[in-house]
Amino acid sequence: MQPQTSRTPFMTADSSPCAGRVAEAACAKVNLTLHVTGRRPDGYHDLESLVVFAAVHDTLLAEPAEDLSLSVTGPTATGLAADDPDDNIVLKAAHRLAREAGVAPRARLTLIKRLPVAAGIGGGSADGAAALRALVRLWGLHVPDTALHALARGLGADVPVCLAGRAVTMTGVGEVLTPAPALPPAALLLVNPRRPVSTPAVFRARTGNFSPPAPLTEAPETARDLAAALARRSNDLALPARSLEPAIDAVLSALESAPEVLLARMSGSGATCFGLFATLDAAENAARTLATAHPDWWVAASPLVGETATVVPSLP
Repeated sequence: MQPQTSRTPFMTADSSPCAGRVAEAACAKVNLTLHVTGRRPDGYHDLESLVVFAAVHDTLLAEPAEDLSLSVTGPTATGLAADDPDDNIVLKAAHRLAREAGVAPRARLTLIKRLPVAAGIGGGSADGAAALRALVRLWGLHVPDTALHALARGLGADVPVCLAGRAVTMTGVGEVLTPAPALPPAALLLVNPRRPVSTPAVFRARTGNFSPPAPLTEAPETARDLAAALARRSNDLALPARSLEPAIDAVLSALESAPEVLLARMSGSGATCFGLFATLDAAENAARTLATAHPDWWVAASPLVGETATVVPSLP
């Protein structure tokens, strides 16, 4: 009989720690749809959302070290706490993974921040998920998917979907993930007015009835078919977010006016909005025009990453 241990979900015997640097891409999460379907007794809302990923991303680097440290660099790093494990999701993920695995929290972490903060594209959650993936590799851990999912869920509602990193229908408070139908090739143009929007404030501002679930069940053949399917659905947080941050209206108007755009919509709780295009060339052309007209906005064109968000991380 094998001896039992209090940490059975995490095993290190079959793996070896990585001796070099590990890099993980923390891809932008995009809610193509978002329906608020109810509210739980604990105050959390039940959601139903078709989630995909964009290739634009933060990068999380993890290297061997004698202790645990985090430095944050990059064009959108301003304002992030890099040294407080209670306030930084990357450090929180590292400490919790080490505690659950029964290993010392030793790593030199560097977060290269490119995604805007508090933007409705899961930047912080993606960073936390990337930290889990990177440290599992760095520390040579064998972690069952169910155990890692549970740990991700404890870090935040969007961390499990960012950990999965593929197109899914997300339900519950974000913890129930169902593979989405196959999505056609398409491109996204992400635009943020550089105005942070508080997710709790958006939920507080929401009024009216809850929406019935409307999951995408059939695979669209083309990007235009996908746009038509999305147009029959909505983002229930757009109206309250727009009431709190009028700049969202300007972004949506600019996207709706872009040549060849198939659909324009806000992602998550805002303020980032996306335009859906049939080709990356069309999205990049629109991105150049918008970036010139609005140099103060954050603008990024990207392929829609549906089946998997495995993206080669960009390094400094």
